[in-house]
Amino acid sequence: MSSVKIAPSILSANFAKLGEEISMIDKAGCDYIHIDVMDGHFVPNITFGPEIIKKIRPYTKKIFDVHLMINPVKKFIPDYINAGADIITIHEEINDDVENCLRLIKKHGLKTGISIKPNTSEKKLEKYLDLLDLILVMTVEPGFGGQTFMHSQLKKIKNIREMIGEKSIDLEVDGGINNSTSKLTIEAGANVLVAGSAVFRNCNYKHNIEELRSI
Repeated sequence: MSSVKIAPSILSANFAKLGEEISMIDKAGCDYIHIDVMDGHFVPNITFGPEIIKKIRPYTKKIFDVHLMINPVKKFIPDYINAGADIITIHEEINDDVENCLRLIKKHGLKTGISIKPNTSEKKLEKYLDLLDLILVMTVEPGFGGQTFMHSQLKKIKNIREMIGEKSIDLEVDGGINNSTSKLTIEAGANVLVAGSAVFRNCNYKHNIEELRSI
């Protein structure tokens, strides 16, 4: 891929100074700010709600890449739109009508994303391609940061890249991304990398982001 985008996951940031952390990764050259929303039901953890997103929105003009790991999702979409999201990614595995949710996001002028868990076949995405701006492949079981990259998902990434073809759809990967696995995912066809601890592991965010992007 000609241009790799880096989306630091603020799940790995210091929550005690979240606004400052966001300003720092902005200045360090990130492309997106990745925000993992978890409900303790669809995945076994609870993280951010729309009010937190609204509070941190003034700290950057970078794209808020909001990943909704919640179920149900449709009734909450307006809250995340109003909070300042730029991209809203929902899961294929939700109980709501996925197409209706994507159309609702589009209707409000935001970019749409769809994510699949490791055990979900990429073939389930084919019918949504014309409604998508982003596909997010989870290379860990969603719910917690710091997990080990699942190499079994590389074939899925390659298949989705072929499925996308000439369509203008970002292929994003999240889970266990570091300086070695980033190379594998880029080679497989990904052009957006979500990285948590790989970015926030020390205070040199600029170096960490450039290192991931240059591999």
